[in-house]
Amino acid sequence: MLDLRLVDATIHTMDPAHPVAREVGVWRGRVVGVDDEVADLPARREVSLGGATVLPGFVDAHVHLAWAGMREGGVSVAPCERVDHVLAVIERAAAAAPVGEWVDIVGYDQRALGRHLTAGELDAVSGGRKVFVVHDSGHACVVNTAVTALLPLGVTHDDGVLTEGGMAAVRDLRQPYSVAEVSAAITRAARTCLSEGVTTVAEAGIGGGLITHSPIELAAYQHALDTGLLPIRVQVMVAASLLRDLGAHPTDDTPRAMDLGLRTGFGGDRVGIGALKVFTDGGMMARTAALTAPYIGSGHSGQLYADADELRRLITDGHRAGWQLAVHAIGDRAVDLALDAIADAQRAHPRPAPRHRIEHAGLVRPDQLARFAALGLTAVIQPNFLWYLGDDYADIMGPERADWLYRGRGFLDHGVALAGSSDRPVTTGAPLRSIQFMVERRTATGRPVGPDEAVTVLEALRAFTIDAARACRLEDSLGSITAGKHADFAVLAADPTTTPPGAIGDIEVVATAVAGAVAHGERLW
Repeated sequence: MLDLRLVDATIHTMDPAHPVAREVGVWRGRVVGVDDEVADLPARREVSLGGATVLPGFVDAHVHLAWAGMREGGVSVAPCERVDHVLAVIERAAAAAPVGEWVDIVGYDQRALGRHLTAGELDAVSGGRKVFVVHDSGHACVVNTAVTALLPLGVTHDDGVLTEGGMAAVRDLRQPYSVAEVSAAITRAARTCLSEGVTTVAEAGIGGGLITHSPIELAAYQHALDTGLLPIRVQVMVAASLLRDLGAHPTDDTPRAMDLGLRTGFGGDRVGIGALKVFTDGGMMARTAALTAPYIGSGHSGQLYADADELRRLITDGHRAGWQLAVHAIGDRAVDLALDAIADAQRAHPRPAPRHRIEHAGLVRPDQLARFAALGLTAVIQPNFLWYLGDDYADIMGPERADWLYRGRGFLDHGVALAGSSDRPVTTGAPLRSIQFMVERRTATGRPVGPDEAVTVLEALRAFTIDAARACRLEDSLGSITAGKHADFAVLAADPTTTPPGAIGDIEVVATAVAGAVAHGERLW
């Protein structure tokens, strides 16, 4: 007997064997089947959805849950429009903090201010506290002299401004947050995900580098799960900086590893270990993404995250040790490094279908597309970046390169797997807004960016369902409404395939279900 049968719905299954259905059956949190497969089975409960649209729960293939939750609950200076207003917020936050404590500030973006804050300005309002102002990109920060005085030898700053490795050094100083703090942040962010129809996420790096909050960060996810406060599924990427020589036997071909040899695939269906996260460059918002030609209006072309040879060695070692790699590469120069290193690693140490990923792939030249395909890579893009930030990004790339930003059609036409994601909290994470952009290729102001890169609505929906699940190696259990898979659903008030493209982002998420149970929205069953 079914636990639940949902009827009178337009169900986009994302399963090519049965792409659209009218009803679906659920038993013990799993899909039993659709339409004729379940029509004659008895059910403890049958619910009519009154013509609503049902999709597989969205899969966001690249997020930062802990950071997003910290940002939701933190002191924010957004929007950054005047220096004096920003400093006033920081001064109030510092005054409320105990002496000797760190003052964390979020929502910082120097672009509207026309310049960065300075260490001296922060000193004047810090009240002797250590002030840590985190850039919205996650690739930069501004700190006061109470913090710069603690930096290790060799870590430089520009009047309190640090980027990339310097930012990571500040993170190291700031650690650790408590498991309780991180767990609470994860819960906050997860509930926001549910409100947007997202039921599964890939946490893009814990345990080290730019985006860590604790050296035992995985314990926070386990704590949230054990206490019933993790309402979504999470696949956790591990920061590559955690790998070290463990003295494995030479025949194991594992030059560097995590303790106990953990790697991609360990865990359960609620929390598990995914890819190894490797940074190769910065971000466009912070002007640190590594380009082959300078940013328009600037004499510089960004920077690599670390020494190029060490990045290549790290990619090779991770590949050899059996990890799926998630290589952060935004600028086309960083993409070159990533493509070369992955090709060299696979040539020297062949593995069947390693399914490595390039995270962001923000600026990809035409000549790089075929290389993605030849290496079997997945491009994990963030379409919402161009919805919210596209005017700025197009300006700093110029007319020719703007068409190469966060591609869609170019990848698909070359046979490259395309996965959607948000990188929340860099921008708002709602998948439906990203899907709208993928179809329209227009920013929030209506400016077209790379219109030839537009995809169909169904292709965009696949990028946030079955293709995102495939990027996370979870396609056997998630991403489509197919017999045997988890009964994770997003119930929408309108059908994205028949809604005018410009209104897709405004479709209401009526309810979100995980394992067949409503976890957000209207209690439809």
